[in-house]
Amino acid sequence: MIMEDDKLAVDESERLAEHEAIKNDARRGVHEEIARHADHLDERDRTQAALVGENLKSKAMAEVVETENELERARGVARVSQIVDYIFYLIYGLIALEIILDLLGARESNSFNRMIDRLSSPFLAPFRGLMSDPASGHFQLRLSFIFALIVYVLLHLAINGLLRLLAHRKVSV
Repeated sequence: MIMEDDKLAVDESERLAEHEAIKNDARRGVHEEIARHADHLDERDRTQAALVGENLKSKAMAEVVETENELERARGVARVSQIVDYIFYLIYGLIALEIILDLLGARESNSFNRMIDRLSSPFLAPFRGLMSDPASGHFQLRLSFIFALIVYVLLHLAINGLLRLLAHRKVSV
């Protein structure tokens, strides 16, 4: 997940750099064209050229502000995505510990086992008893909890997908 966020940031900065390079080339070309024709213009043409130049400058400034706003929004969404990732990694860890402890037949009276059970209980409660869990003595394979882990992975992917949609720049076609 972190690599995808890094990829998003790299793609965004590459697009921004490419966009800025194209704008600078266009701006340079316009200025060269204006300079070439400036010697042959009368006062009315010079005034009109100045107005066109100001208009181009205004558009360029508005575009820079818009791009900066979009990048700031993308940074905020990336930070939210990191927080979501961290929370889900904690949930994955708790569920995995619960599965491993049950699989290895950990004693119910052990304080660590009780702590993991209490911490993971809110996340596993909807899935308890969903499937029959095969057992052999104290050892138990919690298929319901494995299914819960899969559901949380899918939920995590869906949330990150939504955040990626929010982070990408809007492109007009």
